[in-house]
Amino acid sequence: MPKRILEGAVVSDKQDKTITVLVERRYRHPVYKKYIKRSDKYAAHDENNQFKTGDRVQIVECRPISKRKTWQVITGGEAPKAAAKAPKAQAPKAQEAAKKDKKKPAAKKKPAAKKDKK
Repeated sequence: MPKRILEGAVVSDKQDKTITVLVERRYRHPVYKKYIKRSDKYAAHDENNQFKTGDRVQIVECRPISKRKTWQVITGGEAPKAAAKAPKAQAPKAQEAAKKDKKKPAAKKKPAAKKDKK
């Protein structure tokens, strides 16, 4: 039987060699035909303690390592982190260039209408 692979976010890394992964799934309700979000938490084995809270990881089924831990981390979010940091560093320069190009001339104010005194 093939092993299941799930993807989720690390919500806890406080334990030694173990992370807690929150996996969200969507399914269609059989009667109401609406999509519902459900989430489950899995304890996964992280041998080198390399994953931190907030990382996106993939986990795969494995033999029981402890009472609750039957999943192992196979990939992590190092590459997305590096890619996410690069555009942020370039963004301020791009914003400044866009501001210089989009300068509008100052709008002229119309003189206020004078009221006649009688």
